[in-house]
Amino acid sequence: MMSGAAVEADALNILRSITPTLDLSRHKGQAGKIAVIGGCREYTGAPYFSAISALKIGADLSHVFCTKDAAPVIKSYSPELIVHPVLEESYSVRDEDKRSVSAKVLAEVDKWMERFDCLVVGPGLGRDPFLLDCVTQIMKHARQSNVPIVIDGDGLFLVTNCLDLVSGYPLAILTPNVNEYKRLVQKVLNCEVNDQDGHEQLLSLAKRIGGVTILRKGKSDLISDGETVRSVSIYGSPRRCGGQGDILSGSVAVFASWARQCILAADGRLSMNPTVLGCIAGSALMRKAASLAFEQKRRSTLTGDIIECLGRSLEDICPVS
Repeated sequence: MMSGAAVEADALNILRSITPTLDLSRHKGQAGKIAVIGGCREYTGAPYFSAISALKIGADLSHVFCTKDAAPVIKSYSPELIVHPVLEESYSVRDEDKRSVSAKVLAEVDKWMERFDCLVVGPGLGRDPFLLDCVTQIMKHARQSNVPIVIDGDGLFLVTNCLDLVSGYPLAILTPNVNEYKRLVQKVLNCEVNDQDGHEQLLSLAKRIGGVTILRKGKSDLISDGETVRSVSIYGSPRRCGGQGDILSGSVAVFASWARQCILAADGRLSMNPTVLGCIAGSALMRKAASLAFEQKRRSTLTGDIIECLGRSLEDICPVS
């Protein structure tokens, strides 16, 4: 295999390999504890979609750290989520209080940090400068704690403008769409997206950022950690309703944490980078769920319909014995 050639991933077998079995000896938390950092006045759906998807796939606990305005709305969507109204936007903080408020926000998130198997940063985050400054500090602490981070949405806006947040961090996963990927390529490689040589360009991009894993969303999802390129082309749906990227971010977070658990257990089943495995599994399951939802709802398929198909999709691939 040439270094930049994308090989279709054996997604179904990867899904089966990293999905934990269900048995009576397991206790709460062993199947994953996920936290979403996102949600502001304007955007409350995205963090909910990401967090609830993690639960639907099989994570035991799912947290959302959002602004105080967003918290009651997100709480109203589901009692299953643990919602922390700790983030602040510029309009609610006086300039002279910003340093103390920022320290308080960081302390609130940091006391939970060691409990999480993965963070998802970005769904519904918005671009308020003070909020982004706080999230910057949260990401730095997550990195110091060796917590995997999936970065999507406005988290990618933040990272594109501050690459040092993820550069050289092998537990970082970026999940850009077409426009987000274009901005990353322009920033890092100082050129335009080249679809004719897309595999090699993705490989170079991941390598230049220092071995992060990038999941480039598209007709076929392309995944690279700077060493190899894998594609996921199975399943899929022509319906492109908003919110599917949020489902993907929550899915990748769960599977990346499961893959990491398998590798840390040193059971010999897996030899690939756990972040790449998580991306492959998350992509395949999301695409299968979208396909099932489209079969039922056709043009009226919405994000909630896809979420409701996640459990059945995983059961079809990895039946509970």
